[in-house]
Formats: sequence, structure tokens, C-alpha cells
Amino acid sequence: MTARIGVVTFPGSLDDRDAQRAVRIAGAEPVALWHGSHDLDGVDAVILPGGFSYGDYLRAGAIAALAPLMSEVKDAAGRGMPVLGICNGFQMLVEAHLLPGGLIRNAHQQFVRRDQKLEVVNTDTAWTNAFDAGQEIIIPLKNADGGFTADAETLKRIEGEGLVTFRYRGVNPNGSLNDIAGLTNERGNVVGLMPHPEHAVEPGFGPNTPAAMRSGVDGLGFFQSAVSALATQAA
Repeated sequence: MTARIGVVTFPGSLDDRDAQRAVRIAGAEPVALWHGSHDLDGVDAVILPGGFSYGDYLRAGAIAALAPLMSEVKDAAGRGMPVLGICNGFQMLVEAHLLPGGLIRNAHQQFVRRDQKLEVVNTDTAWTNAFDAGQEIIIPLKNADGGFTADAETLKRIEGEGLVTFRYRGVNPNGSLNDIAGLTNERGNVVGLMPHPEHAVEPGFGPNTPAAMRSGVDGLGFFQSAVSALATQAA
């Protein structure tokens, strides 16, 4: 049976259609979900996409974290459903306390847009199992509020429990503590990251590589990981 992966649209979402396309390319069925609903429509996994939900008023992701559908997402995540938060979606996950820490204005106070090198740190999650630990990948990054922060005790717990999924390599683009680019929860079903894997799933549209311009497809592994994890659950 084909996995059904929901992509939630909020007011101000920009990358929801891109996430749906990535899901389709990975071999699953994308399902459009609306932030104001209380119905997850029977999906097997959920993606919170990038953008500027509610104009990033108050704090990026803070209002969206209180959307009606987010109560259903939180309950489903608690039951083990895979949930991926990309950029603004990562901000929603920390605001909803599904992931630890917080995301603040970039240290240089400017919007950043670049093809970003990442180190894959934790492959034992629903969204990273297609990668190898220590693998270097290139994923597009675009954000203004991407600086990961946490108090010393929380940061020690994150590192001690192996919750870091990705670290920035080559350059830290936003001042994130410990070069943290992405996190998972203890169970490994919830993952958030600032870079945009949905923009690196198809040759001709991804980041530049030594082989050719716009040929990078490292982001596809995120969505293939989820399809694999769901197939394992169903077996």
C-alpha cells in the first residue's frame, strides 16, 4: 500500500507544493492538509513546510504552533507518527515543544540563502535512515530566523542523548549553537531542520555539484527515509 504523507498549509506557507512534489517523487502519495482543520485525513506521516506562517509575527512559528491541526499533529507525534518540520516547520516544532530549544534571528541579522553543506549525525530516525552517519550532503538554506539556541542544560541533554541530526559544515550560516542544523526527538519520529530538502530532490532543480549545475538531489533521502520507515512499520 502506498504511504500517504500529509503536508500542512498555513497562511504564509511557501514551500508546501514543493514538499508535496518531493513526497510524490519519493514514491508516496502527498495529501494536502489545512491548518484550520482537526482532521489528519488518515495520513501516515506529516510534513510542516517552510515559509512565513502568519508573517512571522510574534515569533516565527509561534502562532502556527497553536493552529487547530497542530493539536492533532502533536497527538499523532506522541503515538509515533513521523513528523518533519522544514525551516518554518522546524520553528513550529520547537514552539509546540515537540523538539527542544528555540530558533532566533540570524546572528548577522540578515536573511541567508545558500547551498549549505551538512553533516549527517543521527541516522536512527524516520527521516534520516537513508543516509550514512558522517555523510556530507548539500541542501539549500534560506532563512532569517534560523539561529538555534538553548540553555546550557538543554544543550547538554541534546548532545548527550544524541538528538542532533545535522550540523552545519564549511560555515555556520546563522550563529546556531554547536553548529546545530537539525534535531530529532528521543523516539526518532519527529525531525526538524532549517535547510530545505524539498528543493533538492530532482536533477536540474537542486544545488550545484562538481558534476553539474543544479544537479544535487541529496534532499530526496529525507522522503525516501520516511517511505522506508513506514513500510517497515506496516510489515
